[in-house]
Amino acid sequence: MTHSGSSLPDLPNSTSTSGPMSEIRSPPPDRVLEIVLENVLHFLTCRRDRNAASLVCRSWYRAEALTRSDLFIGNCYAVSPHRATSRFRRVKSLTVKGKPRFADFDLLPLNWGANFSPWGSALADSYPWLEKLHLKRMSLTDDDLDLIARSFPSFKELVLVCCEGFGIAGIASIAANCRLLRVLDLVESVVEVADEDEEVMDWISCFPEGETHLESLMFECVDCPVNFEALEGLVARSPFLKKLRLNRFVSIPQLYRLMHRAPQLTHIGTGSFCASDDVAVGDQEPDYASAFAACKSLVCLSGFRDILPDYLPAIYPACANLTSLNLSYADVNADQLKPVILQCHKLQTLWVLDSICDEGLQAVAATCKDLRELRVFPVNTREEVEGPVSEVGLEVISQGCRKLQSILFFCQRMTNAAVIAMSKNCPDLVVFRLCIIGRYRPDPETQEPMDDGFGAIVMNCKKLTRLAVSGLLTDQAFRYIGMYGKLVRTLSVAFAGDSDQGLKYVLEGCPNLQKLEIRDSPFGDAALRSGLHHFYNMRFLWMSSCKLTRQACQEIARTLPHLALEVIDSQEDKADDHIEILYMYRSLDRPRNDAPKCVTILQ
Repeated sequence: MTHSGSSLPDLPNSTSTSGPMSEIRSPPPDRVLEIVLENVLHFLTCRRDRNAASLVCRSWYRAEALTRSDLFIGNCYAVSPHRATSRFRRVKSLTVKGKPRFADFDLLPLNWGANFSPWGSALADSYPWLEKLHLKRMSLTDDDLDLIARSFPSFKELVLVCCEGFGIAGIASIAANCRLLRVLDLVESVVEVADEDEEVMDWISCFPEGETHLESLMFECVDCPVNFEALEGLVARSPFLKKLRLNRFVSIPQLYRLMHRAPQLTHIGTGSFCASDDVAVGDQEPDYASAFAACKSLVCLSGFRDILPDYLPAIYPACANLTSLNLSYADVNADQLKPVILQCHKLQTLWVLDSICDEGLQAVAATCKDLRELRVFPVNTREEVEGPVSEVGLEVISQGCRKLQSILFFCQRMTNAAVIAMSKNCPDLVVFRLCIIGRYRPDPETQEPMDDGFGAIVMNCKKLTRLAVSGLLTDQAFRYIGMYGKLVRTLSVAFAGDSDQGLKYVLEGCPNLQKLEIRDSPFGDAALRSGLHHFYNMRFLWMSSCKLTRQACQEIARTLPHLALEVIDSQEDKADDHIEILYMYRSLDRPRNDAPKCVTILQ
């Protein structure tokens, strides 16, 4: 099959069989259709549409594989690297996800897996033209990063989100060898750094001299000092740099110098945002506000590590143009937030700590009429603490921010009335994650379960695809989800439900369910068996501290051989048949061979 970019050959006007034109032949009719199809498929960018196209027939299956340049692997164990690279032979951009999300909460054992090394070797052999690599919750080493740096001459983009196992040496290799690098984003990853008595490698100085192609550089999670002079020089010779997120070792005076070097920045992560030793006692501090005023294109602000609220007025000149503000590391109160937020009329994304209280949320609701995403994180997660945000804040947000599409809201108390109000005021919600800290908490006003609130969300928010439930919930809440949550793809459940019937409602009623996360709930074997018809359509199921037995899981494994069922127990020789964790996912290949001893893969 020819390259997908080929076009139909010009046909001769003459019907003569002699002369030079006689050498041109029309392609076979079936080949013409393949060429046309390949050219059409190039315009199909949504991976769900491409997946559907590949199922039409064998010729569409082949053509879709040959024209796919952007490949997404939602689970690194769902398909082997060899199978993926054998089918998709012209990939330039690859995304691979590893561990399930509950790994973020230390619910997976150490060294569970999701190692990048097999993927790295396969990519180096099959895709020498690879340009982009995005990894999430993967384990990779410095050697893996060095392989990436040396195997792909045209490599331009590396994004590592919640990854681990690598250190400064690996980052340095990427910086030194990827001369066309545009994006180097290290986001919430665990980067191994030198001990206190060891010298820290100067990875910033490893970037080549001369003008760079850098467009985005994020290293908030690299918890060690950087060579600021080298960083300043790098920023100065990166005219295309738009996104820069700094770690806590970069001070606000240093940020001031960087911003004057790069006034074209659109996204800034500020690093440390407090008084600095860089300014000698008695010296006048720089005019930080002038730096923010000079960045006319600035639309996204984050960082604010170790914040001293006295410095917040520096960002006032930028507030009017901001569409995204992340204060999730800034422990500020309502009075400190208000002067900032009252100037942010264009804001669409806001992340804050609950230290802003309901009063701060009222200021957000009064000002940010175009808000689409809100996340409110807790400063204190202890159950016995009375939280600073409540149903008052949630309801006022629903009244003032009616374009809201996504919300993550941590609180210690919530009422059905407030949740119902949000379902009516914000019908365009796609993501609703309400995390009531504390187990089995009812509506504090009525002492009733939170069933009606979550029922209203799935009934009134017709576009909902992601839902996280909490508080005191009976099977009735899950009945509502099964009846009305027809588009829900991701459901997270904790400390909820009465019986197996609750999970049955969900598994039998949610046809688009892809990811199901359950912990500390009373669902058992009968509930698990009720999903037999649907498990092949799901990406994964996670159940921890539920009422599952090994026997039931073994039955599922025998009935559905293309499912991988991983049973994770902290004790090797358990007396009873109950399991601690079940992680189940579909897989096209044989069970993985890198599982630790505490993981048993049922067959």
